[in-house]
Amino acid sequence: MTDAVRFSLNGRAVDLRVEGDRLLLWVLRTELGATGTKYGCGEGHCGSCTVLVDGAATLACQTRVGDVAGRHVVTIEGLEADGELHPVQRAFVEHGALQCGYCTPGMILKAVSLLAANPSPTEEDVRRGLEGNLCRCGAHKRIVEAVLAASSDTGG
Repeated sequence: MTDAVRFSLNGRAVDLRVEGDRLLLWVLRTELGATGTKYGCGEGHCGSCTVLVDGAATLACQTRVGDVAGRHVVTIEGLEADGELHPVQRAFVEHGALQCGYCTPGMILKAVSLLAANPSPTEEDVRRGLEGNLCRCGAHKRIVEAVLAASSDTGG
Protein backbone atom coordinates (compact mmCIF):
# COMPACT_ATOMS: atom_id res chain seq x y z
CA MET A 1 0.00 0.00 0.00
CA THR A 2 1.35 3.43 -0.91
CA ASP A 3 1.20 6.47 1.34
CA ALA A 4 1.42 10.18 0.62
CA VAL A 5 4.70 11.35 2.12
CA ARG A 6 5.63 15.03 2.10
CA PHE A 7 8.90 16.48 3.32
CA SER A 8 11.51 19.03 2.35
CA LEU A 9 14.58 17.76 0.52
CA ASN A 10 17.47 20.18 0.18
CA GLY A 11 15.11 23.11 0.59
CA ARG A 12 12.44 22.04 -1.86
CA ALA A 13 9.11 20.39 -1.18
CA VAL A 14 8.77 16.71 -2.04
CA ASP A 15 5.40 15.01 -2.39
CA LEU A 16 5.63 11.26 -3.01
CA ARG A 17 3.35 8.27 -3.15
CA VAL A 18 5.48 5.46 -1.73
CA GLU A 19 5.29 2.75 0.86
CA GLY A 20 5.90 4.61 4.11
CA ASP A 21 8.03 1.81 5.51
CA ARG A 22 10.53 1.95 2.61
CA LEU A 23 13.97 2.98 3.75
CA LEU A 24 14.80 6.64 3.21
CA LEU A 25 18.12 5.63 1.62
CA TRP A 26 16.41 3.90 -1.31
CA VAL A 27 13.78 6.59 -1.79
CA LEU A 28 16.50 9.24 -1.89
CA ARG A 29 18.63 7.30 -4.36
CA THR A 30 15.99 5.80 -6.65
CA GLU A 31 12.95 8.08 -6.56
CA LEU A 32 14.72 11.39 -5.95
CA GLY A 33 18.15 10.94 -7.59
CA ALA A 34 20.12 11.91 -4.47
CA THR A 35 22.88 9.41 -5.20
CA GLY A 36 25.41 11.18 -2.98
CA THR A 37 23.74 9.28 -0.15
CA LYS A 38 25.69 6.01 -0.23
CA TYR A 39 24.76 2.46 0.62
CA GLY A 40 27.50 1.01 2.80
CA CYS A 41 26.66 -1.76 5.22
CA GLY A 42 22.88 -1.40 5.31
CA GLU A 43 22.95 -2.12 9.04
CA GLY A 44 23.72 1.30 10.54
CA HIS A 45 27.37 0.58 11.31
CA CYS A 46 29.34 2.55 8.70
CA GLY A 47 27.67 5.98 8.35
CA SER A 48 27.95 6.14 4.55
CA CYS A 49 24.23 6.86 4.30
CA THR A 50 24.21 9.77 6.77
CA VAL A 51 21.85 12.63 5.95
CA LEU A 52 20.56 15.51 8.06
CA VAL A 53 16.98 15.36 9.28
CA ASP A 54 16.00 18.65 10.89
CA GLY A 55 19.73 19.29 11.28
CA ALA A 56 20.56 16.03 13.07
CA ALA A 57 22.80 13.36 11.54
CA THR A 58 20.54 10.43 10.65
CA LEU A 59 21.27 7.05 9.09
CA ALA A 60 19.12 6.81 5.96
CA CYS A 61 19.52 3.02 5.87
CA GLN A 62 17.78 2.78 9.25
CA THR A 63 15.08 5.44 8.72
CA ARG A 64 11.72 4.80 7.11
CA VAL A 65 10.62 7.46 4.62
CA GLY A 66 7.37 7.81 6.56
CA ASP A 67 9.39 8.93 9.57
CA VAL A 68 10.60 12.06 7.75
CA ALA A 69 7.11 13.25 6.79
CA GLY A 70 6.84 16.95 7.54
CA ARG A 71 10.56 17.26 8.26
CA HIS A 72 13.57 18.82 6.54
CA VAL A 73 16.08 16.42 4.95
CA VAL A 74 19.46 17.56 3.63
CA THR A 75 21.76 15.37 1.57
CA ILE A 76 25.25 16.19 0.35
CA GLU A 77 23.68 17.57 -2.84
CA GLY A 78 21.90 20.27 -0.84
CA LEU A 79 24.72 21.39 1.42
CA GLU A 80 26.30 24.02 -0.80
CA ALA A 81 24.58 27.39 -1.04
CA ASP A 82 24.58 29.81 -3.96
CA GLY A 83 27.27 27.80 -5.74
CA GLU A 84 29.61 27.96 -2.74
CA LEU A 85 30.79 24.91 -0.87
CA HIS A 86 29.82 24.66 2.78
CA PRO A 87 32.83 25.39 5.04
CA VAL A 88 33.04 21.68 5.96
CA GLN A 89 33.08 20.66 2.29
CA ARG A 90 35.76 23.26 1.58
CA ALA A 91 37.87 22.07 4.52
CA PHE A 92 37.65 18.45 3.33
CA VAL A 93 39.02 19.53 -0.05
CA GLU A 94 41.76 21.71 1.45
CA HIS A 95 42.91 18.98 3.87
CA GLY A 96 42.76 16.07 1.42
CA ALA A 97 40.11 14.38 3.56
CA LEU A 98 38.33 12.73 0.64
CA GLN A 99 40.58 9.94 -0.45
CA CYS A 100 38.28 7.55 -2.35
CA GLY A 101 35.23 9.67 -1.59
CA TYR A 102 32.81 6.91 -0.67
CA CYS A 103 32.46 7.83 3.00
CA THR A 104 32.84 11.56 2.34
CA PRO A 105 29.18 12.59 2.04
CA GLY A 106 28.27 10.87 5.31
CA MET A 107 31.37 12.19 7.07
CA ILE A 108 30.68 15.74 5.93
CA LEU A 109 27.05 15.66 7.01
CA LYS A 110 27.95 14.12 10.37
CA ALA A 111 30.56 16.89 10.82
CA VAL A 112 28.00 19.59 9.95
CA SER A 113 25.66 18.19 12.61
CA LEU A 114 28.52 17.97 15.11
CA LEU A 115 29.60 21.58 14.50
CA ALA A 116 26.03 22.83 14.79
CA ALA A 117 25.85 21.28 18.26
CA ASN A 118 29.44 22.13 19.26
CA PRO A 119 30.96 24.96 17.19
CA SER A 120 34.30 24.79 19.05
CA PRO A 121 35.11 21.10 19.41
CA THR A 122 38.37 19.69 20.66
CA GLU A 123 40.13 17.00 18.66
CA GLU A 124 38.68 14.43 21.06
CA ASP A 125 35.17 15.88 20.56
CA VAL A 126 35.57 15.48 16.79
CA ARG A 127 36.88 11.92 17.07
CA ARG A 128 34.03 10.98 19.40
CA GLY A 129 31.48 12.84 17.25
CA LEU A 130 32.51 11.00 14.09
CA GLU A 131 32.36 7.55 15.68
CA GLY A 132 30.08 5.36 13.64
CA ASN A 133 31.24 6.89 10.35
CA LEU A 134 33.97 4.69 8.94
CA CYS A 135 36.67 5.50 6.40
CA ARG A 136 38.18 2.39 4.90
CA CYS A 137 40.96 4.37 3.19
CA GLY A 138 42.51 5.52 6.45
CA ALA A 139 41.94 9.28 5.98
CA HIS A 140 40.65 9.73 9.55
CA LYS A 141 43.54 11.99 10.59
CA ARG A 142 42.88 14.36 7.67
CA ILE A 143 39.13 14.17 8.29
CA VAL A 144 39.59 15.25 11.91
CA GLU A 145 41.93 18.06 10.79
CA ALA A 146 39.35 19.21 8.24
CA VAL A 147 36.55 19.30 10.80
CA LEU A 148 38.71 21.26 13.24
CA ALA A 149 39.61 23.72 10.47
CA ALA A 150 35.96 24.04 9.48
CA SER A 151 35.00 24.82 13.06
CA SER A 152 36.85 28.13 12.81
CA ASP A 153 35.12 28.85 9.47
CA THR A 154 31.66 28.17 10.93
CA GLY A 155 32.10 30.38 13.94
CA GLY A 156 33.77 27.98 16.36
